Amino acid sequence: MKKKIRWPLYVIAALIVTFLAFVVPLPYYIEVPGGSEDIRQVLKVNDTEDKEAGAYHFVTVGVQHATLAHMIYAWLTPFTDIRSAQETTGGSSDVEFMRINQFYMQTSQNMAKYQGLKTAGKDIELKYLGVYVLTVTDNSTFKGILNISDTVTAVNDQTFDSSKDLIDYVNSQKLGDSVKVTYEEDGQTKSAEGKIITLENGKNGIGISLIDRTEVNSSVPIEFSTEGIGGPSAGLMFSLAIYTQLANPDLRDGRVIAGTGSIDREGKVGDIGGIDKKVVSAAKIGATIFFAPDNPVSEEEKKANPKAKTNYEAALEAAKEIKTDMKIVPVKTLQDAIDYLEKTKKS
Repeated sequence: MKKKIRWPLYVIAALIVTFLAFVVPLPYYIEVPGGSEDIRQVLKVNDTEDKEAGAYHFVTVGVQHATLAHMIYAWLTPFTDIRSAQETTGGSSDVEFMRINQFYMQTSQNMAKYQGLKTAGKDIELKYLGVYVLTVTDNSTFKGILNISDTVTAVNDQTFDSSKDLIDYVNSQKLGDSVKVTYEEDGQTKSAEGKIITLENGKNGIGISLIDRTEVNSSVPIEFSTEGIGGPSAGLMFSLAIYTQLANPDLRDGRVIAGTGSIDREGKVGDIGGIDKKVVSAAKIGATIFFAPDNPVSEEEKKANPKAKTNYEAALEAAKEIKTDMKIVPVKTLQDAIDYLEKTKKS
């Protein structure tokens, strides 16, 4: 009696496994080198095109919801990281995560307008309107009350000039204390009461992550077109582009310059994630200079990871690994970047 041929079953099984490997999402994300984009494509200053030689580029990190195929690719590919969903989105859905990153981008643009115009000697007004709610922890007594995009405007009827002042005030309250939060939701002012809880970092708080909600007023029109791009890390390069076009148009001196880092109202450059991948992206488009935040690793970070590196150290390491001649330049402020470019001009 002839044996039955089973190969069609194996083929079908293989096809099913292949389909699952490429299609079914896992509770992980992969981070890869993203794009590097000429800022002139997304920014217009004073209704005027920037036609000077050279270019400023901002760089991004690509983030994808991982399948098994993505995971295998990440294990085999340098400068590609696997992150848990919790690490990447903080428990938010993909839609919420994108929305949160849009708030970061909006704040980044406002801070860049403020710093770029102020440094260029132009009149500019920055209004602090409160803080956007980005996430609410499961143990927060405001869970189910505060939602993403609500704006907290006061705590215990006290208003503040920055998110730092608000955070410092809330941190100073005692565990279990009653706390009143005033907030705006869909254009309506509301209030709610809850309790001070212990946060993951051991400090006292109300259990929300937040970012400044600001408004900028100036007679100089500045327009951004960054649909689909999120996060705060283009702040430094946006600020530099605005300043250059208004006050120092030959600052680039024909060079292709990339960089990364958030910007705050004092002009300080903040750390960002995925800087190794951004170095790779900048090198690919032929940038000769890359600005990297140079802030010390906090004691809290050192305790959690004794091998933690500064953004600048990580950028240097990546540049060495890919053997690029691109100059990695450490900066702590917008002025540091301006001074370096001025000092190294050849014309």
